Amino acid sequence: MPSLLIRDARLVPLCDGDVPLDVPLDPPLDVAVTDGVVSAVGAGLDRPAGAEEVDAGGRWLVPGLWDQHTHLAQWTLTSQRLDLAGARSPEDAVRAVAERIAAYPDLPVIGWGHRSGVWDREVTVSELDAVSGDTAVVLISGDGHHAWLNTTALMHLAMPVRDSVVRETEWFAAYPRLVTLVGNDGTSPEAYRRMLEVAAAQGITGLVDFEFGASREEWVERWDQGCDLLRVRWATYADTLDDVVGAGLRTGDPLGRDPRLTMGPLKIISDGSLNTRTAWCCEPYGDAHRLEYPAGQPNLSGAELRELLARAHAGGLEVATHAIGDAAVREALAAYADTGARGSVEHAQMARREDVRRMAELGVRASIQPAHLLDDRDVTERIWGERSERCFAFRWMLEDGVELALGSDAPVSPLDPWLAMAAAVHRSADERDPWHGEQALTVREALAASVDGQPTVRPGSRGDLVLLDRDPLLRDLDQTDTSGLAVALRAMSSALTVVDGRVVHDAR
Repeated sequence: MPSLLIRDARLVPLCDGDVPLDVPLDPPLDVAVTDGVVSAVGAGLDRPAGAEEVDAGGRWLVPGLWDQHTHLAQWTLTSQRLDLAGARSPEDAVRAVAERIAAYPDLPVIGWGHRSGVWDREVTVSELDAVSGDTAVVLISGDGHHAWLNTTALMHLAMPVRDSVVRETEWFAAYPRLVTLVGNDGTSPEAYRRMLEVAAAQGITGLVDFEFGASREEWVERWDQGCDLLRVRWATYADTLDDVVGAGLRTGDPLGRDPRLTMGPLKIISDGSLNTRTAWCCEPYGDAHRLEYPAGQPNLSGAELRELLARAHAGGLEVATHAIGDAAVREALAAYADTGARGSVEHAQMARREDVRRMAELGVRASIQPAHLLDDRDVTERIWGERSERCFAFRWMLEDGVELALGSDAPVSPLDPWLAMAAAVHRSADERDPWHGEQALTVREALAASVDGQPTVRPGSRGDLVLLDRDPLLRDLDQTDTSGLAVALRAMSSALTVVDGRVVHDAR
């Protein structure tokens, strides 16, 4: 593997015990990377024979950033979809569909991003039919847990005709069939490569891919066709679990010849989402009178959940369990305890304090997406009320010893680690005060939760590195002004991104 020497870089301390924020950093140092690992840190290091040399120019050096929760095919496709994030009502969405069909009458309409949880009524298939005719229309909600289709699309995707949206498990099963409507140009290797380059420019060196309906063979083929830019961990779902276990793949094993493409966890979606009122809660929703299931419901029985965790654990796989409601979090932790499985709770959007402590006792990670709180703030207050104080409880998690891992759930939120950190630190996207600011993280805590457990750059740490034009701990700013900190974080980008000792982005 190639070697790399970075000269004149300031090492950013990630742990509170490393260097207090009010103490100046040591003078810039040189960092050598050999065979994908930091081999030396010091002043005036000799350049190894054949090593590439990079002048950091006094910039700040951190371990490579990770997004621990993405849906990469959907993220790659989003740029080609009708953006409905700004739709404030069903009428807004229908109007946008009609305009798209008028402009492109021969193409199906695939929309993304509407948030019907804050709309004042349920939508119908018939109102889409009225403006679409024979053009297929599929509008995917911003949380990815339901889709609003017209009759043409329902029939094309071999689903029963109805006058309501398609939700949860039925939608997850249908999603891979979208390729029969739109083809796969949006997820070609070239399209993936462009999106990976966008991620590298933000300082991302690794991604966990939770795409629905994907296969490991697809990733190996894509990797060999030029998508080998960053580290990728591919997650299996229950439908491909037997194949993975039969192949003897354990979490961390290479999927092909390159150790940067590895087997990730088993992904389980144990409950639904907030906006669809399908997240499983201990108490009814504030608008429970509208709901078939007043407190939401699990997607699997307790026995089914434990059977999946046990199979994965026996096969050497970690488990990533989607759990948004507090009842789902409680049940997921009970299943981890009963089976001995290891891994994470994905989202953990609402949790009781005793369950946060249980998470720490079991050594289960909290894989969190702070930018979700920006979108979910208002609907949470409306339908979970005073329970909002237990939502996105990052401070509880750290205080109780839970390991945090930040991500985006892209395309549900933008694949932007700096936005995630800003949301964790400030907890507001507008002029309002931070939402339950007592649960906020410091800048250093948010950064430390974004680097896949890597320490401050030192010999033996992974050779995935990011050079930044500005101190990411923002020591020059007032640390109590979280609004100012968030603005500065969202403006960050990478001057240089290195993966496994290779430069994959250079904007110096």
